Amino acid sequence: MTAREKTKVIRIGNLKIGGGNPIAIQSMCNTKTEDVHGSIEQIRRLERAGCQIVRLTVPDREAALAFGEIRREVSLPLVADIHFDYRMAILAMEEGADKIRINPGNIGGEEKVRAVVDCAKDRGIPIRVGVNSGSLEKRFLEKYGGRVTAEGLVDSALDKLSLIESMGYDKLVVSIKSSDVLIAERAHILISERTDYPVHVGITEAGTLWSGNIKSAVGLGMILSRGIGDTVRVSLSADPVEEVKSAKLILRTLGLRKSGVTVVSCPTCGRTNIDLIRLAGEVESMAEEFEEKDLKVAVMGCVVNGPGEAREADIGIAGGKGYGILFRHGEILRKVPEAELLAALRREMERL
Repeated sequence: MTAREKTKVIRIGNLKIGGGNPIAIQSMCNTKTEDVHGSIEQIRRLERAGCQIVRLTVPDREAALAFGEIRREVSLPLVADIHFDYRMAILAMEEGADKIRINPGNIGGEEKVRAVVDCAKDRGIPIRVGVNSGSLEKRFLEKYGGRVTAEGLVDSALDKLSLIESMGYDKLVVSIKSSDVLIAERAHILISERTDYPVHVGITEAGTLWSGNIKSAVGLGMILSRGIGDTVRVSLSADPVEEVKSAKLILRTLGLRKSGVTVVSCPTCGRTNIDLIRLAGEVESMAEEFEEKDLKVAVMGCVVNGPGEAREADIGIAGGKGYGILFRHGEILRKVPEAELLAALRREMERL
């Protein structure tokens, strides 16, 4: 049994996580929460992209009240992200938050944490306990030589979980994030050995669309392939929709999500007589329209070797000089003028 299958089942709105349930994809709005219209529009875009949980920051009363307005207009589970002011956690829950994210170490003393926990307990709202390498407490830094370590992150997380458990509440999710991929991997291994709470996985402050995707793919791949992780976020300095697209591809690549189209394409060489880079990009964009299908689509540059090299693909195209071929599992279906390749591929994907 994997670590993922051993975790407790927690309900977030209408979604269950943990206990071997499918890994849920999460993202976070980068709108101002008080911009109700803008936040709703972004949440709807995220939902269309395949996001299953959305987090919004709630730094003040205006944002908390806006959170309530947003909650009434969207169907996705919403998480209120709280820093420093415990009252905003309580107000967000009163306004309909499906989950709250707090770091008990930065919202005040034990009395304030208890007030938040009591409110969550009354409403059955899960609490995500978040520990971040950038805000690790001094005592856990000093314990391990004055630097951030996986052991320090885990000690901090377990300390916070224990505090809330002592207050009689256990509807908890834990996250231990670092921008260092190797520290993140070790921390997740350690936490999975010492608690059965669902784990939210991510590489924090990963970077831009380019560098952040590489770091996230490596880090999340290492962690998820160990059977650890119940929800996932790819943190990018980019449109949040890109986070969802990346998360879906990472999960599909690891075999942890079956639906959706996987596009494979050759790296091009001197034999290529078609604008393969442009064509592959167009196919990848088109593939987003077929989210309900489980297909592998190949875009190859050579009509001689392409079909054979992409034999495992359900459907594919390969370019020649002014024309291309459409093939299925390596078998050629027909020759198609270059200008009609994309449309021909679409028609075949619709049939499959």
